[in-house]
Amino acid sequence: MSITIIFFLGLIVSLIGVIPPGLLNMTAAKISLKEGAGRGIMFSSGVSLVVFIQTYIATIFARYLSNRPDIVEILQRVAFVLFVLITIYFLVLASKNPEPKVETEITSRHGRFFHGMLLSVLNVFPIPYQAYMTITLASWGVMDFERLSIITYVTGAAMGTFVMLYMYIFFFDKIKDKAFTSQKNMNYIIGGITGIVALVTFINILMEI
Repeated sequence: MSITIIFFLGLIVSLIGVIPPGLLNMTAAKISLKEGAGRGIMFSSGVSLVVFIQTYIATIFARYLSNRPDIVEILQRVAFVLFVLITIYFLVLASKNPEPKVETEITSRHGRFFHGMLLSVLNVFPIPYQAYMTITLASWGVMDFERLSIITYVTGAAMGTFVMLYMYIFFFDKIKDKAFTSQKNMNYIIGGITGIVALVTFINILMEI
């Protein structure tokens, strides 16, 4: 498989995972608005570095699982239950959560870089998400687990995260008053995405029975 294709697969998968307004991209946008684009980019760079590491861990884990179809089958069912629970959680949360206030008191560029790393470390969702996606891509024959393919995919994933955060930084000022950036609608969007993933997972389970 062409490393160019694998790179763009990683980039697209990561872009999709970061599209919904969440803590990381909203924080990057608000830092940019208050302190300038440079510090928003430093924050995004810290986030992307951690995403690189998280995606690498996820891909190595997926490579191991690809040789254990029995474990994959069990994890597939566990993933379905988890995605259903996450969907319910966000849909219920959307109906009653107040608007969050993201404080941005750090002022140094390096401080923003490590701030991005810290928040990204606390966000562990990329690990199961990327593990599931890489196993799926491998099962479709569009990716393998050779070292070069893994590094290429992981680099694409980190770049995809940075690109989406970059887009939030420079376009947030134009969309900040739109309804979909509210916490309530953000939760609806995340719940909808996890609901779709749960449905796809359920269909895969049925096809394998």
